[in-house]
Amino acid sequence: MPYVKVCSLADVPADGALAVEVDDTPVALVRSGDEVFALNDICSHAEVSLSEGEVYDGTIECWLHGSCFDLRTGKPTNPPATQPVATYRVKVQDGDVYVSLDGGE
Repeated sequence: MPYVKVCSLADVPADGALAVEVDDTPVALVRSGDEVFALNDICSHAEVSLSEGEVYDGTIECWLHGSCFDLRTGKPTNPPATQPVATYRVKVQDGDVYVSLDGGE
């Protein structure tokens, strides 16, 4: 699947997350420092939106039960989640953010 333009970089809060959809797939765009990451927006533990959680130390924390997921790999770094969430490729070009659902982890 090719890259799909999802938003302007300015729409993604610094050290925060934004919920978007790419071909009916819920995606959490996460900005951490100068990097932008894309993960499946549904927590693998409780099926709530990860984009509503807090971003820190290279992770995003699920607001419901506190599981954190590594922004690069999607793997949980603490319980109760035990399953990773999908990650997707991101590119930022001319101030816009593009996501490809292919080729992530």
